[in-house]
Amino acid sequence: MAQVCEVCGKKPVVGNTVTTRGRAKYLGGVGTKITGISRRQFKPNLRTVRISTPNGTHKRVRVCAKCLRSGAVTRVVRSAPFKLPPLPGQEKAKVESAQEKQPKKPKVEELIAQGYKVRKRKRKKGE
Repeated sequence: MAQVCEVCGKKPVVGNTVTTRGRAKYLGGVGTKITGISRRQFKPNLRTVRISTPNGTHKRVRVCAKCLRSGAVTRVVRSAPFKLPPLPGQEKAKVESAQEKQPKKPKVEELIAQGYKVRKRKRKKGE
């Protein structure tokens, strides 16, 4: 099977692997030297995924990771086989508990009406 992306056509390319030895000059050495150059292959990062085609069918294709991330193909969405309905009264309890955790902050006018003495806070320099 050829290592080719079926969307963008990315395929293996040939390059060099460079072997060096020695210590870098900025680390106090005399510099690095190239001791060997040999040929190598850079292979694409291919994934076998199920995608949905425009006519609505599903198909397995080999796609590179760049096409998956960019959204060039749309993966098949597997829905859950079934979902349990929430228990009666379960959702209401969550909402009530969230409201209890955050008490309402009284306004200054309400505090004055109740007889509290309210002082203005001193402003710091730069406010």
